[in-house]
Amino acid sequence: MARRRCVPPLGPGPRPKLTKSLDIELRAVSVIAALYYVWAHSSISLRQNTSAKTKEHSPNSSNPSYRPGSPRHLDKDPRKTTVPTMTSSKSDFGYIWMSVPKNYRESSDDGIATGLLLGPLISAAVLISAIYTFNDSTNPNLAWLTDPNLLPTESTSVSSALQALVVSRLNLVNLGTFCSMILLAHVCGSWWLEGLYGKTPGNPEGERVSVPRSEGRRLIYFVIFTGIVSLFMVGLKALFQFSGIGIWQDLRMSDAVLAAPFYSLTLYAGLRLAHRGFTVGELSVVCYGGTSVCLEFLNFTRSKILPGTYTRTYRLPTPLLIFQIAMVVGSLLTGFILSPFLVLSRNNAQQPSYRVRSPTQHLKSRRYYALGFYAGSVLLIAGPIGLWARWQLGNRDPWLWAVLYVLEGKNKWSRPLLLGYWALLGSISVAGWGRQLSRSRKHRMRNQPNATAEQSNSPQVQAYDVTTNHSNSSTSEHTGSSAQRIPTPPPSAAMGRSFPTLANIPRPSLPNLPNGSNVSNVASDLLYAADKRVPILGLNARRKFFHGLAVVMFIPGIVFDPAFTHLSFSAAFALFTFTEYVRYFAIYPFGASIHLFLNEFLDHRDSGTAILSHFYLLTGCAGSVWLEDPSKLLQVTGVLTLGVGDAAASIVGRRIGLRKWSPTTNKTIEGSLAFVGSVFGCAWLLRLCGLVEPFSSVRYLVVAIMAALLEALSDQNDNLTLPLYMWSMLVVLGR
Repeated sequence: MARRRCVPPLGPGPRPKLTKSLDIELRAVSVIAALYYVWAHSSISLRQNTSAKTKEHSPNSSNPSYRPGSPRHLDKDPRKTTVPTMTSSKSDFGYIWMSVPKNYRESSDDGIATGLLLGPLISAAVLISAIYTFNDSTNPNLAWLTDPNLLPTESTSVSSALQALVVSRLNLVNLGTFCSMILLAHVCGSWWLEGLYGKTPGNPEGERVSVPRSEGRRLIYFVIFTGIVSLFMVGLKALFQFSGIGIWQDLRMSDAVLAAPFYSLTLYAGLRLAHRGFTVGELSVVCYGGTSVCLEFLNFTRSKILPGTYTRTYRLPTPLLIFQIAMVVGSLLTGFILSPFLVLSRNNAQQPSYRVRSPTQHLKSRRYYALGFYAGSVLLIAGPIGLWARWQLGNRDPWLWAVLYVLEGKNKWSRPLLLGYWALLGSISVAGWGRQLSRSRKHRMRNQPNATAEQSNSPQVQAYDVTTNHSNSSTSEHTGSSAQRIPTPPPSAAMGRSFPTLANIPRPSLPNLPNGSNVSNVASDLLYAADKRVPILGLNARRKFFHGLAVVMFIPGIVFDPAFTHLSFSAAFALFTFTEYVRYFAIYPFGASIHLFLNEFLDHRDSGTAILSHFYLLTGCAGSVWLEDPSKLLQVTGVLTLGVGDAAASIVGRRIGLRKWSPTTNKTIEGSLAFVGSVFGCAWLLRLCGLVEPFSSVRYLVVAIMAALLEALSDQNDNLTLPLYMWSMLVVLGR
């Protein structure tokens, strides 16, 4: 039964307010995070690590862990003063228990403030959003979120469903602060253990004295620590509950018992599977999201086994949420269940050719592993995952429901047309980039004979390297990356373009077409000659192209059919997950091709084993829809933030940026101004076109400025944190 005493006043009013206990809880988390941040950066903490700081600041060109910051401008512009990027000392960084610096990606800060505060901020924002929606339950935009067949069993009214949603999101706010305290326990425990060992000279770089080198011992110590922290947090929750203290009063004991160990274990699993792919802040945000979705999955299942007054999910229990959980959680469970095939395939692909006794048997083994993965995936999707979805849909066939749902738009042709539009843009983009990248690689090999042998052998070795899992040719955002491999283009190649002069372009003589013998060769020569005239875009231009593509693809769907776009985003996330399985574990026959394609778009933030950029971009655009606020302006916030604001900031900052925010960053004030102006201007353009509702220009501008400051001063991945932060602040400030 829901405890109605915990529900904030939901009557008519201009602005919803949180309960006193939640307000105290959120303030306490903020104060604790601030105290930790001050302590970690205090002079006392820095003096204890003077030797480590001196070592990290000493010039050492052979240091493999050093990576320059991502510049916002071109250093070759004579108008701009080039200030070398300062490497930050990691003596004040926080770490998850039994982890070491080399487990994380290179960053100027650990992101602990993001990890501690962003989760509770999002939780509070979705609670306020639910209260707003309850106060305006007649909003016509709410229709896409409600399905009478899946409302609470005792009352099928929209008002009752929204009341239950508010109670569930009270639980979510408690869960956010609960997970933040677990993260703080990990970081403080790691600090404490390292302090016990003191200073030990000769410690290998990227290691910590308190962390054993043996992976088995690390796992054992982590499991023990997880058990201790989980028992402590659950006991603390019980103490607060029995003593009448309002902290975590809306978090059910069963959720606390499940969330405490699950959140800690996902922290460890994330570090192991995406080695050097996260900072502490990014890892905690991802694990908090995963914990929330998995609790929704368990609560859906529990509501069918033990029916109650309502389903305690953090979003309305509609078929959209059921399909999202089935696809997202199902894809993760598929990878876990089929992990033997995945691991064997990866180990097989990593074997050097000189150690393979029988190439035929080697290829046959790869095919068997791939067959096991593909067949197992089909069986799991059609079996347990599909049956769970049918169970939750009231014995309705999920496949038939999905087909009929495509035809249930405003018009029978609207959703098929939208699908065709997305498929056309996606196919053209992938095919065009694949062809361009293939031609550019051939062009580089023809113009660089000495690198031919190296590049011909590199894909097989680099594509599945244990340490980085991708080649080193695209680890910088500089235009014309991989300076170690590709020579600097001639002076005539302006603005980063690389193409030969007219004198070097072959001029094939056309044969008589009726003969037909050389037509294909002539066509290939003509295409190659034409490709050499096309400029080769730099890494930043390649990445920002997909940001712009997101605007063109997603804005029409979000504005005109948010429900179908919600479902499509979930399907795309599941598809990305399976694609990453194929790439990461070298599943035959697509693994190498996918890896080589994605490798051309990687920057220094994708230095880990897993490639996360496309996940972050999709999540940033889809998060504003998945959080299910009926406001059209909030639904397009993610796309505007990444597709317009982030791209404009990067382009303007690189082209005309002169004033850096600080010596430790290459992001410029001009780029931040471009971010604010572009996002605010596009939001007003959508309002003038009648695609979004009227909004307060002052509040929106203030939030855009706050988001620009976060983008400029934080070294966390913008695609993940920026859209969620801007969405949350728009809700908190009342849009």
